[in-house]
Amino acid sequence: MKILFMADREDKGLWDYYTKDKLKGIDVIVSCGDLDPRYLEFLETMTNVPLLYVRGNHDQIYDTVPPGGCDCLEDTVLEVCGYRFAGLGGSFRYKDAKDMYTEKEMEKRVRKLRKKIRKEGPVDFLVTHAPAKGFGDLPDYAHQGFACFTRLLEEETIPYMVFGHVHAEYGRFQRFIEHPRTTIVNAYETYLMELPDREVKK
Repeated sequence: MKILFMADREDKGLWDYYTKDKLKGIDVIVSCGDLDPRYLEFLETMTNVPLLYVRGNHDQIYDTVPPGGCDCLEDTVLEVCGYRFAGLGGSFRYKDAKDMYTEKEMEKRVRKLRKKIRKEGPVDFLVTHAPAKGFGDLPDYAHQGFACFTRLLEEETIPYMVFGHVHAEYGRFQRFIEHPRTTIVNAYETYLMELPDREVKK
């Protein structure tokens, strides 16, 4: 099971200079936000594998140009290849714009998602755009993490959290963030994760 996570910056090698061998063997593609919808649609078309996405804080274009053929993961749980993915896009609100949330607003979304998880069963991945507070975030207001994400990881058993929003060029980039219960990964540009195959329930 190979999952290609991505966020924030389009990989020219996968778009401008794409060749089929570059994504050979990929089973699922997951976008953590702030990527051109045409990029996502192109990758889904070329690979013909499921592509899941959450919205970043700069993805207002999705309202008029949605990534065709891709599955929105916002506020829901989707199962692919036996693995379950839950999604919460957007960033901390640092100006009045769509896909930005106060802590209170995001906490309300988390509560609704937790009800769904507890009703339908645990998830393997929490896919977000913003980081959890204290785990890969930055001190500036725009890139701070959500405390409700941190509590969610403390109170639910979620093996993996994958996010974006914090770019490598910001100077304090960490691909892997230590957490006592969850493997946390910053998916900036691309990150390939390989996991054991699971039997898919029919």
